[in-house]
Amino acid sequence: MKALVVLLLITWMVGCPAGPPVQPVVPDGAHVPRALLTLKEEGRTYSVAFSPDGRRLASTSQAGTVKVWEASTGKQLLALEGDGDWVRSVAFSPDGKWLASASHDDAVKLWDAVTGRELLRLKGHTAAVPRVTFHPDGTRLASASLDRTIRVWDTATGEELLTLKGHTGPVNGVAFSPDGKQLASASRDGTLRLWETSGGRQLLTLNGHVGTVTAVAFEPGGKRLASAGNDNTVRLWEVATGRQVLLMEGHADWVRSVAFSPDGRQLASAGNDGSVKLWEASSGKQLLSLEEHTDWILGVTFSADGRRLASASYDATVKVWKVSQGQRSLTLPGHVGGVSGVTFTPDGTRLASASLDGTVKVWDAVTGRQQRTFRGHSGAVHDVAFSPGGKRLASASLDRTIKVWETATDKAPLTIEGHAGIVFSVAFSHDGRRLASAGDDTAVKLWDASTGKEQLSLKGHAGVVFSVAFDPGGQRLASAGEDATVRVWDASSGKEVLILKGHTAPVESVTFSPDGKRLASAGDDTTIRVWEVSTGKEVLALKGHTTAVYSVAFSPDGKWLASAGLDKTIRVWELAGGEERLVLKGHTTAVYSVAFSPDGERLASASLDKTVRLWDVSLAKSNQLSRQ
Repeated sequence: MKALVVLLLITWMVGCPAGPPVQPVVPDGAHVPRALLTLKEEGRTYSVAFSPDGRRLASTSQAGTVKVWEASTGKQLLALEGDGDWVRSVAFSPDGKWLASASHDDAVKLWDAVTGRELLRLKGHTAAVPRVTFHPDGTRLASASLDRTIRVWDTATGEELLTLKGHTGPVNGVAFSPDGKQLASASRDGTLRLWETSGGRQLLTLNGHVGTVTAVAFEPGGKRLASAGNDNTVRLWEVATGRQVLLMEGHADWVRSVAFSPDGRQLASAGNDGSVKLWEASSGKQLLSLEEHTDWILGVTFSADGRRLASASYDATVKVWKVSQGQRSLTLPGHVGGVSGVTFTPDGTRLASASLDGTVKVWDAVTGRQQRTFRGHSGAVHDVAFSPGGKRLASASLDRTIKVWETATDKAPLTIEGHAGIVFSVAFSHDGRRLASAGDDTAVKLWDASTGKEQLSLKGHAGVVFSVAFDPGGQRLASAGEDATVRVWDASSGKEVLILKGHTAPVESVTFSPDGKRLASAGDDTTIRVWEVSTGKEVLALKGHTTAVYSVAFSPDGKWLASAGLDKTIRVWELAGGEERLVLKGHTTAVYSVAFSPDGERLASASLDKTVRLWDVSLAKSNQLSRQ
């Protein structure tokens, strides 16, 4: 149980002088969003493209068809039938009216993207065509072929305008620059080449990949180029000079596809290791790894607004992912002992943390900068809670006291004594007039928050009480304990109203839903349970953590739950169906506390690894739909 872990891992240092200010850091991304949509194809899926307005999605497969889907729902709108051979690539025209496709049988076709009618068949290549792309103005089309050529076509007439020769191996990829004046190509000969689109003159040859270059893409500004290869790398190049400026390593096998976000800040890659990776384009730092596909991924692309990513895989699926710019976790280092509690101010601008180092710290919740450190406890601090106005902060400690601090001043705190042992939990009532606390003396106590006078002592638990929480109206109180029960009390009289049984091991955390109608609890039995407060009926049992769950929190709208535990993860659950929607990884040891920001867009977590982390979880709420 948590109490035992705490006692074994107390690393606090009483009176330890403060070191130099520690800056928040952004770690390698640990966000693990789930696919928003999964679209089932009829065979290996090779390519995927969003329409310019983001409303449609086109995909190609081994079945020889091009399919068009409604991007918001996954509904199939069209199936464009070819000649039965694999369709390797698909692209929407800039106005979204046409589709171009390229196939294994050397055919390039133009289609009406609304009706699905075939408009043109472009003939000239003598081998398979793995890639096709439109010129930015839509008047031309470029195709790359295993016949070692790139061909440029007039989209109105189907006339071949240019044949670019120079590669000594099959050409796998081609891309127009944003201004349409240049073409880049990627080849099995290990090179990238830049061409002038007006006359077909070769401008540069870029060498660096060790083996086949599988894909190429221009950044939106046109100054850099990204490439992917069978050397498991993604590389960034300076277009003007051909100089390699970044090398991104992280894939465990061939990288097959690469795409820039519309603002150029991020880069997506995908390959044979079955993962889609998201990189910071300025630094090459990996931000995300999306790993739901079960086979090679041959295509990846961003929607025009940059909020979604689509991937096409040999596992016969297309997946759509909700992504947002800069989605990373922020790490707040500064404590010299494990962090056991975390909470936001009601306005979401600040964050407080409690630590085994005996301190309470206050942080800027946006920048992660440390604002204040409160010292006074003579032992580890286990929990912390802001008053409703955010002007006071209560802390619970190993030293058997509760302290109430004024957050804006250096005034000595109010010290509340009365527990006969460690105080594990503290909570303010909705009006800030009372405090509730719980500890290892088996008691739940109610106090006057201004004077520290004890008002009630609630007895009923048969062991340590780990957690206490007021309902939103301040009329009821819930507690969770070592005896594997959750108890609900009348906050005025102290009368025990309910005993909730279902956990099979100590219960570490309890919290009320924002409307007060439900309770959530987390326990050492690895489960989170949701209860109906009026009846005490268990309505959900959420399973996903692999070890003890130490903390649970409702989102402000009551639709989501966050949990954290000994398995080092934070998990986000959708309550409507009890489905796990997000797993956040990054902490290196047990996570003791988790809290939603008042707007529900962020999560704060506290861990024995001595850090607080802030996570953007807005995408979890967007990824509510998963279709097979």
